[in-house]
Amino acid sequence: MTTTFNCTDDVERSEGLAAAQTAIASKQCIVMPTDTVYGIAADAFSPQAVATLLAAKGRGRTMPPPVLIPRPQTMDGLAVDIPEEARRLADEFWPGGLTLIFHAQPSLTWDLGDTKGTVALRMPDDRLALDLLAVTGPLAVSSANRTGQPASRTAAEAHVQLAESVEVYLEDGLRGVTEDSQSLPSTIVDCTSQPFRVVRYGAIPVDRLREIVPNLLGIGEEPAEQTPDPASETPGESSQL
Repeated sequence: MTTTFNCTDDVERSEGLAAAQTAIASKQCIVMPTDTVYGIAADAFSPQAVATLLAAKGRGRTMPPPVLIPRPQTMDGLAVDIPEEARRLADEFWPGGLTLIFHAQPSLTWDLGDTKGTVALRMPDDRLALDLLAVTGPLAVSSANRTGQPASRTAAEAHVQLAESVEVYLEDGLRGVTEDSQSLPSTIVDCTSQPFRVVRYGAIPVDRLREIVPNLLGIGEEPAEQTPDPASETPGESSQL
């Protein structure tokens, strides 16, 4: 049976966190606030729970959910070959609205969908979310809405779309509302190759990211071609391979 907890009340907040922890341990889904929009969450290490999450959203395995983590150090247990520039992005913007894609640890026994060996990680800047992550560990989290529908700014909005597919709703007021009343998701950056590339625009502007990683590519942008140094070419050979 679905239960909603008003987490603006201290007593219900404690009860809600306990109920959410129990639901996660039972491989069920919950709805939780983040610093961007409300998310539907499940145990990242339970293929059954992740499959339930994807089904609740009406989403296939080709759109795997990102993973929220309680602290930056957790990424070393979930990803490999983390570039130093990516660590600097995390230092600057975590907790916050930035998701970073890495090569996943090959030893992990999880199934987030068709990830092609990658994992998308984020540390949210939300006290309730971090308190929950501290007791559950990493959670697979996607926006709390049916695929193609608007993101949810409250747990009540999420309930309209997800209904009984979620065991626990943690209501903690409005989230992700900008000056024009639009909900902004996190910005997503692919750090698995050089140069890094933005794959979704969102809460962190690209110009802020480029203060840390100057050669970061935006969506659809290509690396600038470098002019070959004539002195480095062997006489009599073509510079084209």
